[in-house]
Amino acid sequence: MVGNLIILFAALFSVLSKDQNSGLVGLSVTYALQITQTLNWLVRMTSDVETNIVAVERIKEYGETPQEAPWDIPNAKPAESWPSVGMVSFKNFAVRYRPGLDLVLKGINFTVKGGEKVGIVGRTGAGKSSLTLSLFRIIEAAQGEIIIDDVNISKIGLHALRSRLTIIPQDAVLFSGSLRMNLDPFNNHQDQDVWRSLEHAHLKEFVKGLPSGLNHEVTEGGENLSVGQRQLICLSRALLRKTKVLVLDEATAAVDLETDDLIQRTIRNEFRDCTVLTIAHRLNTIMDSDRVIVLDKGDIVEFDSPSNLLQNKHSIFYGMAKDAGLV
Repeated sequence: MVGNLIILFAALFSVLSKDQNSGLVGLSVTYALQITQTLNWLVRMTSDVETNIVAVERIKEYGETPQEAPWDIPNAKPAESWPSVGMVSFKNFAVRYRPGLDLVLKGINFTVKGGEKVGIVGRTGAGKSSLTLSLFRIIEAAQGEIIIDDVNISKIGLHALRSRLTIIPQDAVLFSGSLRMNLDPFNNHQDQDVWRSLEHAHLKEFVKGLPSGLNHEVTEGGENLSVGQRQLICLSRALLRKTKVLVLDEATAAVDLETDDLIQRTIRNEFRDCTVLTIAHRLNTIMDSDRVIVLDKGDIVEFDSPSNLLQNKHSIFYGMAKDAGLV
């Protein structure tokens, strides 16, 4: 529109100005005709500059993101067999997501014995997932410490910590590549071990039925697999790692009851000697736990066996079980 008005103005000016040189008139109209292209280029360049500024802003944001703790600390490596018992202790532990925010865990204290199965429940926002993130040091402690088999996890490198723990998350993490690569990304195990883990995870027959078997191509995020199959693959991966501490972060919240039952049965049979921390969405999955932690607004309000908690009809756990139709 602006370009057309400029062209019209130049043409009218040339016609009305009878004493103008014809060559000058032709030159002015010619340049006026090019103004539309110039304005289009200007608008396009302005848009590109805005896009590039956003990209620069993101790079600046990433550049200013605080780095994690050291990946490896040569002088503070735990023993190769660590953790051998699986005892986990939280001592006056508090955490917040960043400086200036409220604490999401407020000085909690508890100890999980080696081989013990402990359920962790609470309303939304109680601090269940924050506890898991703290165990893997995805968020760092504001005060207190976490001790695993007499080792303060804040004193060792992140690789030494995270490589000795196993988690089955609610949303399965799968990468684009072969099924075998997703099960054993560092190729640390023989095929027979992979098949054994698939058998215990109730996936062996499914994988055998695939044309490519272990080489079956998995799309990004496992989009070509069902939700239940993705969770069972994560379970199979955990069976391969077989660490002394296993964390289930609402691992069965999005699967059907049949898959939930398969996962719970496998965990009871194959991880009987391991410490298992289960953040539960369905209370029936933690009813057979040795003890249950009930979190409320970042504090531990109850910590006892399910049977003892259910005997107290005034307990929070009893109320949650009643709401779920379990009592």
